[in-house]
Amino acid sequence: MDEKKILPHDHGSGRSCEKIMRSMPDAETVSNVADALKQLGDPSRLRIFWLLCHTEECVTDIAEYVEMSSPAVSHHLRLLKAAGLITSRRAGKEMLYKASGSAMADAFHHIIEKLAEISCPG
Repeated sequence: MDEKKILPHDHGSGRSCEKIMRSMPDAETVSNVADALKQLGDPSRLRIFWLLCHTEECVTDIAEYVEMSSPAVSHHLRLLKAAGLITSRRAGKEMLYKASGSAMADAFHHIIEKLAEISCPG
């Protein structure tokens, strides 16, 4: 028999929590999103991520764009890559970075532009 789940504190709304529980993301999904949000909570990483949503660049050029040292940019790139927000590819001796194109990266790109009231460069 399918028994309805009863919440410990009934607010008298008559709602069952089954629909909400079926829609709630699993712990791993929430953890991945939280980690990505944590990485984008740093202003430098946010700028680097936004830049890489629009271009593919090497560490040296990224450092020039964001006015940081190459080692500092490399550190931020490692964290963004671990969060699944950017990818890299080797081109000769250089490593080039760009936004991953994942659904999460695309969503964050659009959210950043919406909240900052900026548009993609032409």
